[in-house]
Amino acid sequence: MQLSFLRPICASPGPWTSVYLDASRDTHDAHPALDLRWRALQERLAEQRADPRTVAALDDVVRGHEPMPGDYGLAAFAADGEVVLTEYLSAPPLKDIAAHGPLAHTMPLVAQRGEQVPWVRVLASRTGADVDAVSAGGVPRHAHVKGGNQFPLRRVQQGGWNQSHFQRNALTSWRRNAGDAASATAALAERVGAEVIVVAGETRARQLLAAQLPEFWQDRVVQTDAGFPADGAKQFKFDDVTVQAIAEVAAAHTDVALDKFGMQRDVGKGMDAVVAALQRRQVDTMLIVDDPSSTEELWIGPEPTDIATGRDELVAMSVAQPQRVRADAALVRALVGTDAGVTVLDPDQAPDLADGVGAVLRYVDASTPAGGDG
Repeated sequence: MQLSFLRPICASPGPWTSVYLDASRDTHDAHPALDLRWRALQERLAEQRADPRTVAALDDVVRGHEPMPGDYGLAAFAADGEVVLTEYLSAPPLKDIAAHGPLAHTMPLVAQRGEQVPWVRVLASRTGADVDAVSAGGVPRHAHVKGGNQFPLRRVQQGGWNQSHFQRNALTSWRRNAGDAASATAALAERVGAEVIVVAGETRARQLLAAQLPEFWQDRVVQTDAGFPADGAKQFKFDDVTVQAIAEVAAAHTDVALDKFGMQRDVGKGMDAVVAALQRRQVDTMLIVDDPSSTEELWIGPEPTDIATGRDELVAMSVAQPQRVRADAALVRALVGTDAGVTVLDPDQAPDLADGVGAVLRYVDASTPAGGDG
């Protein structure tokens, strides 16, 4: 998972005020409930001596955001009287959070956001296709493709006059329209860097479209009849297939990261080794077990690579005023500042991961410290 979306936060000095809350509005008492939850968070921020101007800016976002259907959450991060980042959460957070400190409390967002897999979805027909796409940054795109061959599109019944001629012409029209749709699909897939293309629609139309995609994209195609209205398909079925295809790609990313980590043997294991690697800009991808209850802390300075397990180490690195912060916040800031990624794991995915953290390294040399066994 790439963390470039956090650069506006991690590149700016704090203190930061971070809030996560259930913003669902689907029940009759949703507005009063949201107001009560937000008031409780404001009280917590006052106890932490958050800047009133910053809390007021967050108030504008919480009370004025565009509501979403269903249950959802809201995360917002602000400093110096300005909200720098707001994100909708696909589900309410496990608990409402109000945090004020030197760094933004970003780990809950990273964990809930998950792997952002860019994708394309196509609903094909004899006349063209509707193509939707979403980039890794969540930006949606749409294209409606009307093929250049609109006649003939129907194959005549057996025994009809000049049957074979019309059948051949109809198939040629389908194939050409599918080619137009395939070109548009490939262009949109390239634009968003798609990792999966879900193709639905009339059986023959989707088969022709998939067959005419460039070979590079054919390897990423998942075909389904879930989006074909003639089969009584419902939109939610098409959505389910798309979500499943995206989840499978994300799971494959996790497997690759775990495999690479396992091949490193004795390096990049445990908190000490990961912190040392971050100091050296050595981390390619950090592995971390999601633990919302963690209270572990690290020491930081003004730069992303100013990170250590002890204060004295930073002093030795000429950091004048080291600060103690949440470990996960310090780790995420260092990852963003060194263009590294993260893979968030469930506890059962890495039961033996020392300290719940490890790193796939960009390089290993003689001075790379060995990891602990935790």
